[in-house]
Order: sequence, then structure tokens, then C-alpha cells
Amino acid sequence: MSTPTPTTVLASFEEAFKEQLMQIGRSQNISWSFWREISNHYNDSSRLFHTLRHLDSVYSLLLEVKEEISDWPMLMFAVAYHDIIFNPLRNNNQANSAALAVERLYELGVNKCRIDLCEAHILATRKHDFSLNSDTNYFTDADIAIFGADPEEYVEYYKKIREEYNIFPTVVYNPGRRKVLEHFLDMPRIFKTDYFADRFEKQARINLGMELQELL
Repeated sequence: MSTPTPTTVLASFEEAFKEQLMQIGRSQNISWSFWREISNHYNDSSRLFHTLRHLDSVYSLLLEVKEEISDWPMLMFAVAYHDIIFNPLRNNNQANSAALAVERLYELGVNKCRIDLCEAHILATRKHDFSLNSDTNYFTDADIAIFGADPEEYVEYYKKIREEYNIFPTVVYNPGRRKVLEHFLDMPRIFKTDYFADRFEKQARINLGMELQELL
């Protein structure tokens, strides 16, 4: 598939995101303004996992399948904004994150069809169900690749998630977390693309099952 971006591999997601803004004819000042808003959200002190490091990780994974992506710029915007709004007390974070992405894309003059695509990518991270759009599937797979990490890294991940939700006592948190884990384990396949399933599916089921047992 053709991609509307150069073949240069940029070292960090910050560089990649700013490059997309420059490509659609925006000034460096706008590029910095957009990134400042993003980094301010992801650098919030209450975040331990949903940080800029997570964006870098998702970006790095998506680079591996870039040739399979139909609209790379919209995928980069989805990466940037998919967790920009994160309030542990709310269950509409994805919708609010998508709404902010839509607002910023309209400011940039992006056409509605592409904006709708970016919005769909972000909203898909709520349930991670299979999508008819392959870009969405690659994106949501990269977003949860941590599920298939080495056990030690996975333990570090779920401890960070617990800390992000430390406002909730164990008696409230554990049932909610179990529901999330069971949602993924009940799927015929957690990862929707062959590329990510081959790489992460087996270990992901081991990791999620391990955490689930600890929450019982």
C-alpha cells in the first residue's frame, strides 16, 4: 500500500508527529503548540503508564508495519491523541480524546473523511474489537502490545495501571480490572492482525491469566 509520508524513519514519536504537521503546511510554531498540549497531558504526574513513553512504544511498533498502513498521518494523530484525556473517574476518556483530536484536525484543515478515520481509530481503543479497517486493527494491536511483553515487564505494567487508579480501593478496583482482563481473554483472538497475533498472542494470554488469578 502506498503511504503519503517520506521513507525517513524518525527517532521519536515527537519528531514523527511534528513531521506530519509540517507536511500539511503548518508552521513550526503550530507544530510546537500542538505538541506542547500533547506533552502537557501525557506528562501529568498522575500518569505512570499512559505517558509519552507509551506513545513512543506504539509508534515504534507501527513503524514495523508502516508499509501495510493506508493513511499513516491519521494513524500518527490517533497515536498522539488516543489517551490525551485520562481521568480515572470517568469512562468516556476515549470519546473525549477523540473529540479533541477531531477539533485539532479541523483546525488543520484536514478533510472530514480523514478526520472520521482518525476518530474511529481512537474510539476503537475502548473495546479493541475487530475493525473492517486494517489501519485500525494495526493501531489497536500496537496499543495493547504490552499484554504480550515478558512477564517481568507485564507485572511492571499492571502495577503502574493500579497506581494510576489508586483513588479506588481494592474492593472496587479488582472487580473492574477483572472485567477488563476477562473481556480480552474471552476474545477468539486478542490481536486482530496476523503480525501482532503471531508475535504476542500466546504470551498475552499467559500474562492476562496470571494477573487475573492474582485478582481473585
